[in-house]
This record gives sequence, structure tokens and C-alpha cells, in this order.
Amino acid sequence: MSNPLVHAFFVGRALSEALYEQAEKALTNTLSELGKLDAELRENLHQFTADVIARASRAEEEAMRGRNAGTTVQSDRESADLQAMIDDLRAEIAQLRSELKRYRSNQTA
Repeated sequence: MSNPLVHAFFVGRALSEALYEQAEKALTNTLSELGKLDAELRENLHQFTADVIARASRAEEEAMRGRNAGTTVQSDRESADLQAMIDDLRAEIAQLRSELKRYRSNQTA
């Protein structure tokens, strides 16, 4: 048999090499899984972004389609409403002027 101290040295050295290999495998596997997870998350984010942009584009197209289709009808209605509002405001201004004129004439008399 050999010296027990030499035997213990080689057992310790073999143990440390085995532990180093196991740690290296674990670290490599962990980094590999993290890389896969990162790639999946980036792909999911890319898909999500593309989906949001597609939805926004569809909603914008629908809104513009509805707006363009009703523009003529809305323009006529809006111009009639606008003209009616202008007429009402002119009538109120005329009424206020006459009231102001009457008030001033009562103050001077």
C-alpha cells in the first residue's frame, strides 16, 4: 500500500476535479436555459408589438373609413348647425344691443 497522505491528496484532487466539472455543467446548462428564455421573451415581445401595431392600424383604417364615408353628410349637417348657431348668436347680439341702448337712454334721462 501507499502512503495514506498521498492517497488523501489524490482523492481530494479527484474530488475537486469532479466538483469543478459538475459546477461547469450546471453553469453551462443554466446559461443555456437563460439564453433560450431571453430569446423566447424577445420573440414574444416582438409578436406582441406586431399584434398591437396591427390592431391599431385596423382601428385607424376603420375610423378613417367611417369618417370618409360620413364626411359629406356630416359636413352638410355641421354647416347647417354652424349656420344656425351663427344666426342665434347674431340675434342675441342684436337683443343685447337694444337692451344696452335702452339702459343707456334710461340712465341719461
